[in-house]
Amino acid sequence: MQPRNMSMSGVVDLAAVKAAQEAKAKAEQARAEAARQGGTGAISPADLVIDVDEAGFETQVLQRSAEVAVVIDFWAEWCQPCKQLSPVLERLTVEYGGRVLLAKIDVDANQMLMQQFGIQGIPAVFAVVAGQALPLFQGAAPESQIRQTLDQLVQVAEERFGITGLAVDPEAEPGAGQAAAQEAVPAGPHDALLAAAVEALDAGDLGGAVRAYQNVLADDPANEEAKLGLAQAELLQRVQGLDPQAVRRDAADKPADVEAQLAAADLDLVGGHVEDAFGRLIETVRRTVGDDRDAVRVRLLDLFEVIGPDDPRVAAARRALARALF
Repeated sequence: MQPRNMSMSGVVDLAAVKAAQEAKAKAEQARAEAARQGGTGAISPADLVIDVDEAGFETQVLQRSAEVAVVIDFWAEWCQPCKQLSPVLERLTVEYGGRVLLAKIDVDANQMLMQQFGIQGIPAVFAVVAGQALPLFQGAAPESQIRQTLDQLVQVAEERFGITGLAVDPEAEPGAGQAAAQEAVPAGPHDALLAAAVEALDAGDLGGAVRAYQNVLADDPANEEAKLGLAQAELLQRVQGLDPQAVRRDAADKPADVEAQLAAADLDLVGGHVEDAFGRLIETVRRTVGDDRDAVRVRLLDLFEVIGPDDPRVAAARRALARALF
């Protein structure tokens, strides 16, 4: 899977939101299974530093980034600055006690990952949080700068995504926690349909993705992955072919036009302006009655599904919607 870009400005990457929700669900399932079997899910400090290749990138980096901020160290045996930087990263990772995980990638053996991340030189350090990739720094940096960067990374992971890290037990056997988590995630009955929906999204077949997610929900109405995927696919369908300038002009000129406000809110969300999208629709709820009000309320609930119920912006908007309705 190709890594996705992330800035700290709060722009919404819809694909990353979906990946994060998928990873979070799998992580919660693994923790629940570990608890059922009497385990704690804690890992050894030695397991905080792992070697990752292209085959394991999906499970070891993308999926685990829903539990912990994953720092990626791109290195090579012949790189002298790498030999200075890597031990510092490894020591700090253990010192941070599970708030970050260090994934070491040998660029000579993993050229595809190097290309996907756009690496021009090494050492290069990236992070993945909730399925989203962001550059941290390139070259051998001083320890004080690395600490400052890790502190900021941990803060973003906690405040923006609710990711608090891994439980670490100094007495745990190395490899035991990760092995248990991997064994605790069995294939689900709808995996084939969900995979088909993701493939349709990747191919731009939004209608096919919508149908696949609807088929899952017809059999399992509570399936969180399908609900999120359907909300995302339907949103992308609605904004496909829209002229953003015309939509925003109509919304500004016609504040009472429900369709104009709905379209503008969709564009707001796709562009990463989450609070603007929610605020626009809540204000429209205040101005409307009857069927129009209900249509706006339903659309707002759809947008909540795209962002996810755990996002603090959704919680705040739900409270504001309740005040507008009652």
